[in-house]
Amino acid sequence: MSAAAVEHPCDDEPETLLETANRLIEQLPGHRVEIIGGLVTVAPPPDGPHARALTKLMRPFITAGLDDGETEVLQGIGLWLPSGPEDYVIPDLAIVDADFDEHLIENNCYDPACFRLVLEVTSGNYQTDLRHKVTAYAQAKVPVYVIVDRKHGRVHVLTEPLPGGYDRHEVYAPGQEAPLPDSLGAEVALDVDEIVHAGRPKR
Repeated sequence: MSAAAVEHPCDDEPETLLETANRLIEQLPGHRVEIIGGLVTVAPPPDGPHARALTKLMRPFITAGLDDGETEVLQGIGLWLPSGPEDYVIPDLAIVDADFDEHLIENNCYDPACFRLVLEVTSGNYQTDLRHKVTAYAQAKVPVYVIVDRKHGRVHVLTEPLPGGYDRHEVYAPGQEAPLPDSLGAEVALDVDEIVHAGRPKR
């Protein structure tokens, strides 16, 4: 998405990236503003099928008991990234340790050590989810990154983070189930057909 140039307030100090991001949040309600690799990114509000896919995705995690006890299942919680002094992302869905409140870092974002899984449902900016965020989440040592690629009708499960990406990258198609690691705290397998179908616009 391209954005129009924005005038900066006239003062002696240039605006920080975090100040720019927060100003854009005020100017573009409903948009998702993140800082990845020192670059401010802006994504338009998600469509209905995106939201429907997220609802379907939450159910197996909640059914497995991951929203009670040691973990919680949350949408849109900020994750502070180690890749830059002001970098952060807002995954669509996350499984976090129940004590995440104690690990607030800055700007409503939390220490990545609290995150057991992050999940993104792609929109028009799917290249960000499939490329830039792979590196960002791996550098943050998030153990599991799941991508629902709506454009190609696939579910990606990435595990074993390394400095430049994930060591394991499994891709699942409709008709398959995508098993997730036991490190989440419960056995969970995602029904790829159900999720991909939910993410498609109804004609």
